[in-house]
Amino acid sequence: MNQIIHKIDIGHITDIHFKILELVNKFEFITSRQIYQIVVHNQKDIIKSQDKLNNKLEQLVNSKILTRYYFKSQKGDCIYRIYCLEKMGKYLLNSRGIECKWQPTDNTKPVEMIKKRLAGNQIIIAYLRKVKAFDEYTVKPIIIAKELGKTFKAQAGIKLTKNKKSINFIFEVIRREEDWESKLITRMKLYVNFYKNFVQFDCGFAIKPQLILVCEDNRHMVETLKAIATNKLEIPDVKILFTSDLRQNSTLLNKSLIEFKIDEQTQKYKMEEIELKILE
Repeated sequence: MNQIIHKIDIGHITDIHFKILELVNKFEFITSRQIYQIVVHNQKDIIKSQDKLNNKLEQLVNSKILTRYYFKSQKGDCIYRIYCLEKMGKYLLNSRGIECKWQPTDNTKPVEMIKKRLAGNQIIIAYLRKVKAFDEYTVKPIIIAKELGKTFKAQAGIKLTKNKKSINFIFEVIRREEDWESKLITRMKLYVNFYKNFVQFDCGFAIKPQLILVCEDNRHMVETLKAIATNKLEIPDVKILFTSDLRQNSTLLNKSLIEFKIDEQTQKYKMEEIELKILE
């Protein structure tokens, strides 16, 4: 503790380090690349390069203010550095009056849960950087299933505003983890209950937010739709949209969303790419 206070006193830990800490606190788990993208978007001159950010992250890890994990990509061709808070990080944030709900068990969350968080981060960054109508984001928007008496959180929330009119998107990230279909059914029951009982300003929404399911790829979108339709978990009067990791990484997002419509001739679902001007 005394060593860290000394580092602050002599300027080795600066306001830039605290800004990094605040971001890690807000997102819970975040990659070094994601931190850089957000920092550069918010304040372009604060950190000059990814390497300079990595040096500051190294200082925070060495001081036991942050913890670092390494994840391999699915193809195994690269390694992601994932950062989360340590006890000392929480202490420093609290010392500046910044709310921090971190607890030691947070760093023991399952890998699949962390991957969903990272996917949610990437959604936020994509909208932040690519959509002119972007207004604000919520890392883990709170949703309440009233009849079931349960509160849960989506992986990301985005508010878009254009010509003084706003719309909210909430994103549920789905991964092909063990027993994923069963977990999807459980989550969809909560969403069905939320939308069924929605009244104005529930969970802070003036109107029903648009639900978007983030799948791994096109085939996974079809598998997800099949699980929803088989279990009759379509949401009355609510159009569920789909997207994938790759679609969110495209240069423009105006064609990133998918809707499944019933073909009048075959009476089967067909995938249709929709274009939204608000996402330009």
